[in-house]
Amino acid sequence: MRKAIVYYAGSPAGRLEETPDGYAFSYYPAYLVSPGSRSISATLPKRTEPHASRTLFPFFHGLLAEGVLKETQCRKLKLDENDHFGRLIKTAHCDTIGAVTVVEEPET
Repeated sequence: MRKAIVYYAGSPAGRLEETPDGYAFSYYPAYLVSPGSRSISATLPKRTEPHASRTLFPFFHGLLAEGVLKETQCRKLKLDENDHFGRLIKTAHCDTIGAVTVVEEPET
């Protein structure tokens, strides 16, 4: 299953991963106790338990390009337009709107 590190304002905040049931987002323990750390989204509040969803969380889906830019990215990067997680890990590592970036975690 694919995984990604989610950064908030340049600090590693947690991990987003595919699961057999959909997706999970978990905050890193160090981020949770870090002074001044904030939730990455109002819909993903800081907590020790993982957030789970059958579909890609709307917050992360909102980081994806739409329309002509989506078509261009998918064509140039050879991505399936319906693979939202794949698009996220290939395009949200820089130049996102807001303080959150998503970087693919290498497979071990």
